[in-house]
Amino acid sequence: MEEHIIVDSSFSAPINAPLELIDVPAWCFSLPDHEYQGCSPAHFAAGSTTSRDGRRMSINVEVIGGTPMVQHYIEQVAEKHHLVLESVSDLFTTSGRTSIVVMWELSVRQISAGTCDLTNRVRTRPTEQFWDYLNRQGIPFEVFQAQRAPISTAHNRQETPFFAASLERHALRRLNAA
Repeated sequence: MEEHIIVDSSFSAPINAPLELIDVPAWCFSLPDHEYQGCSPAHFAAGSTTSRDGRRMSINVEVIGGTPMVQHYIEQVAEKHHLVLESVSDLFTTSGRTSIVVMWELSVRQISAGTCDLTNRVRTRPTEQFWDYLNRQGIPFEVFQAQRAPISTAHNRQETPFFAASLERHALRRLNAA
């Protein structure tokens, strides 16, 4: 079966902190609401909880391209320098509520002794509910994809350096606490 991708975007930004101080899952699951909001004007709220099966979950609320979204990111891979989260995210459109699957992947690699590089990758694909949503409106997938991709890509490009700066602050707080 062919996998339909709505958006797949990836951007990188520097972190001025040593790799050994970076802990992406610790940052993500302790990210204060105000810090998340400071990473994009589209970000409205963030918090952490657990999924039904006990895995950590990051709940994010944002508005991308005028569409409010609630993301329920459940950890899939949680390594110190690599975090993969997946969410069946709720979208609240003018035509009704639907959902998409969002994969959010953050990885950090060392550039030098005191510098790292954050890569922020976001990949979205449709749910069955989303296919029904498109069919009810008579919108071809390719048309939706063509409209959504530039908006989501611009959002990812804009938030990535702010996520890197937030990870840097988190790492340096750990250094100062030691």
